[in-house]
Amino acid sequence: MTANTPDPRDADLRRIARRRVKLKMGWYVHLVVYVCVNLGLLALNHLAGGVRWSVFPALGWGLGLTIHGIVVALQLMGGGDLRERWLQQEIVRLKQGR
Repeated sequence: MTANTPDPRDADLRRIARRRVKLKMGWYVHLVVYVCVNLGLLALNHLAGGVRWSVFPALGWGLGLTIHGIVVALQLMGGGDLRERWLQQEIVRLKQGR
């Protein structure tokens, strides 16, 4: 390869890096929205007085946020490789006529 010829591996690395950043950013956006909305609900609950109901949406949504985080972590630790292996296996099966 010459100095001016792009390395095809760079394109693959860039694609993988872009996917990983997208996964992380998706979780961070989810976290920011969670915090903002639940702070608003907490303030509304405080102003309205009475029973502390704002904890229930925070707990339910917190569970969803946690599951989202686990999925992202698994993807970043190699879960994407599993998907790619299964995809390749399915392509081989389809080519064999199964």
